[in-house]
Amino acid sequence: MAQFINAKEDLVTEAIDGLLTSSGGALSRLDGYPHIKVVFRSDWDKSKVALISGGGSGHEPAHAGFVGKGMLTAAVCGEVFASPSVEAVLAGILAVTGDAGCLLIVKNYTGDRLNFGLAAERARAQGRKVEMVVVDDDIALPDLPQSRGVAGTLFVHKIAGALAEDGADLQAVTDAANAVIGKVASIGMSLDTCTIPGSEKEDRIGAGKAELGLGIHGEPGVEQVDFSTAMAAMETVVDKLKEHASGDIVAIVNNLGSTTPLEMSVLTHTLTASGLVKQIIGPAPLMTSLDMHGFSVSVMHATPAEHSALAAPVSLPAWPGMAAVTAPPVVPLPDGLTPIEPIPSTNSRTQSIIENVADLLIAAEGELNALDAKSGDGDTGSTLATAARALKSGLDRMPLADLTQLFPALGNELSQTMGGSSGVILAIYFNAAGDACANGASVEKALVDGLRRVSEVGGAQVGDRTMIDALAPALEALPNGIAAAAAAARAGADNTASIHRAKAGRAAYVPEENLKGHNDPGAQAVALVFEGLAKEMET
Repeated sequence: MAQFINAKEDLVTEAIDGLLTSSGGALSRLDGYPHIKVVFRSDWDKSKVALISGGGSGHEPAHAGFVGKGMLTAAVCGEVFASPSVEAVLAGILAVTGDAGCLLIVKNYTGDRLNFGLAAERARAQGRKVEMVVVDDDIALPDLPQSRGVAGTLFVHKIAGALAEDGADLQAVTDAANAVIGKVASIGMSLDTCTIPGSEKEDRIGAGKAELGLGIHGEPGVEQVDFSTAMAAMETVVDKLKEHASGDIVAIVNNLGSTTPLEMSVLTHTLTASGLVKQIIGPAPLMTSLDMHGFSVSVMHATPAEHSALAAPVSLPAWPGMAAVTAPPVVPLPDGLTPIEPIPSTNSRTQSIIENVADLLIAAEGELNALDAKSGDGDTGSTLATAARALKSGLDRMPLADLTQLFPALGNELSQTMGGSSGVILAIYFNAAGDACANGASVEKALVDGLRRVSEVGGAQVGDRTMIDALAPALEALPNGIAAAAAAARAGADNTASIHRAKAGRAAYVPEENLKGHNDPGAQAVALVFEGLAKEMET
């Protein structure tokens, strides 16, 4: 799998340098590359308790992304998924620890515990005041004698960081950190494993499955479960967390790497609707696992003091802040947007034709999406199918017996339910057709007038590789019967496969080689509709 890296051995140091050079001078590093990779606050004066965390890289923005006022003083970075050495941790301790002392915040992995623990002993031998806490918030494997440390570690960073920034002494900061650790619970779910640079991706999670409770280094989870929807996935996670959550619950919603913001918002909607949490941090990538397509949720009951510490503002780009879970305010639409509702009427033949067209588009969703992926963003089928479903469900509100009213009603319906340019194009088309009908034009003439209006407004003509390449010949042939129109539509659609330079629509931005040999999806949809109507009328 291709990745945006240079040499594998330089990956971590180059990533750290990228973070430093874009920090505006807020972050510095020790001159110890490649073995000692320590990032620390440029403004640190050692007058307060220092907070140090770290571990293997690959979890960005953790840990270096949380170095700053109100959170960490320093982060000690290892190679990808590898604990930093004792010397690296000791270098970090010696660099930032003053008379107030230092707290090491360590995730519960053997390498981290050993390296941070031994470094702490050596620092104490040199007269430094050092305490260490170990975070073990993962609840995925309850039978383990020692649970793993995962994204709940960030609660400790933020609360201990706020206390240290306010001038609390080392014992108070340590006690507060341990109190948080004692009540944090985390669990994650993923649809795929992560890709370690330089290694083959492990294909462990099968199609239609999700892994529950996998670790942030890609370790196998407690079980693989059937995957159906985001709602079901989040509900599974919430069920696991419920026994660890009571009272005023704060949740961290963490993107494990490559889950899109759109997906994360859908997952968050289910979490907030569950009623489990009162405050939320995220959704955001906070403690990732390279490019893992998954999420995790960490919860804790916050006392008023902990709540204040979590709410304390910090100027770190990676920290999203905490927000109250509230019902979203919904404001009525402005006057003038809602179209005049037509008077419903019935016509069984017209209803049958519309339903048939809708069913054809719904059935063709996958085919049209695949075709559109060759020349666009792969959503033509979904766009048309979504509008078709909405149209079918709203037929009882349509003036089916009056075409002068039906055409504009169809245009208004499609403009509201069909996204992208397709909705507005069809709204123009049907509104113009309705105007022509109202002025006495036949159905065939009205449909041609609608197409003329679309060309005037949108600029597309026959030969531009759009749906017009199929629709225009179909309407021209329609007076000779639906079978003739279907044949003309098919010929027009198939001809678009030989048009290698689109002049309108999104395909106009696509390289010619991507278009060769593939029908335009809009033209294909028109051909499928006419062919389906012709077949129905034959029977």
